[in-house]
Amino acid sequence: MTAGRIMTTLFLAAFVGAAGYWAGKNDVGAQLALSSRLTFQPTETKPQPEGTGAVIYFRHPDGLPQYAAEPRNTDDGRPFLAVRASEDFSLSASGAMAPIVDVASATTERKILYYRNPMGLPDTSKVPKKDSMGMDYLPVYEGEASDSSTVKVSLGKLQRTGVKTAIAETKTVSRRIRVPGTVALDERMISIVAMRADAFIEDVADVTTGDRIIQGQDLFRFYSKEIATVGAEYAAEMRAGARSNPDEGVALRLKNLGVPTEAIARIAAERKVPQSIAYTAPRDGVILERMAVSGMMAGAGDVLFRIADVSRVWVIADVPEYELNAVRQGASVSVSVRNLPGTTFKGRVDLIYPEVQMETRTTKVRIELPNSDGQLMSNMYAEVEIEAGAAEAVIAVPNSAVIDTGDRQILFVDRGEGRFEPMDVVLGVRGEDLTEITQGIVAGDRVVVSANFLLDAESNLNAALSALAGGEVTP
Repeated sequence: MTAGRIMTTLFLAAFVGAAGYWAGKNDVGAQLALSSRLTFQPTETKPQPEGTGAVIYFRHPDGLPQYAAEPRNTDDGRPFLAVRASEDFSLSASGAMAPIVDVASATTERKILYYRNPMGLPDTSKVPKKDSMGMDYLPVYEGEASDSSTVKVSLGKLQRTGVKTAIAETKTVSRRIRVPGTVALDERMISIVAMRADAFIEDVADVTTGDRIIQGQDLFRFYSKEIATVGAEYAAEMRAGARSNPDEGVALRLKNLGVPTEAIARIAAERKVPQSIAYTAPRDGVILERMAVSGMMAGAGDVLFRIADVSRVWVIADVPEYELNAVRQGASVSVSVRNLPGTTFKGRVDLIYPEVQMETRTTKVRIELPNSDGQLMSNMYAEVEIEAGAAEAVIAVPNSAVIDTGDRQILFVDRGEGRFEPMDVVLGVRGEDLTEITQGIVAGDRVVVSANFLLDAESNLNAALSALAGGEVTP
């Protein structure tokens, strides 16, 4: 019994000695002393700033993707947390939501009205959500709904869609209106040769229709009993020493009877009436018609010759009714005819006739052209190009900037930062490259000239979504 106790005591002493040796070897005492003096400092967490603005929805307190438009509790009785207008949200890969403070929104206190489908579908939500592809719905803030047609495009999307802009400038808008025309004689340069008293015609000149004559050339000779009587009275006055004045007295009576000035002067010089009097051409030109025949008796008013001066002609062009607003008097015109390829005649619009033809819905426009060499002949077919457009500089944009729906005409104005606003405009003259804008924008506005139909589609979609959501979303 005593021997057993002795053996146990020796074993315990050996174990304690070995343990003490190991502890001293590894400096366990120092480590324990050091650990007794150490204190753990709690990690400081930066407090999240409180949200500002109105409460727009409520979220689950554990960050689960559960939201409510009205206050509610979890299944275990805890209240949902309020999310204010200044607090944005983001979804992590695990689906938990962590609030993020939007400083800009907190400053302006913009209010989110609702959330719209990121793919443009007509689907809105009062609270944040994801679509079937996992994409976040986009917030629509207060103020954006009133201007729902405004389109916002990111820089990357602008480059991909090819949106280009140009500045509205003050320029002269012009274009060419191409219409058919016909060469015609100038009515003011046609003369008619007719007797003013009964007369016998003799010695008609050897000229026919189409011949050219010069002013003063003899056309025929005539004898008139009435003219001879007045001529004899005039000759008697001259023999009596009266002063010759072709604008008064008997000389004026002879002039009114159609006696040429040269014949009156000859009676005054010779003091007698010739047996027949020569009738001369009143102007240079072409004989259009000859009715005079030697030996005929011509009554007062009978037309004997028609003579036209063709040194200047008209071109009568038929301009469609819808083009009349672009044509102005004095506009430059280029005319070409088929029998002279490569030759262009230059003129100006002399008159726009005040009448629209019922059958063709066109208006005649008169152009004056010089024709000293007689290349242009009456009734020739002509191709007419009229320089149309605004006479003065106006606000103009490239033609491609205008979207014409039939009911309205719009432009997209670049407001910067990827925002494009549609503007209703009133159009003026449409030129070859530019269109006049009479109302809607000012010079210096930057307008979209490429891919504007894509912006128009997006604008219409935004307006439709706004109208759809207007009756459904009431934050």
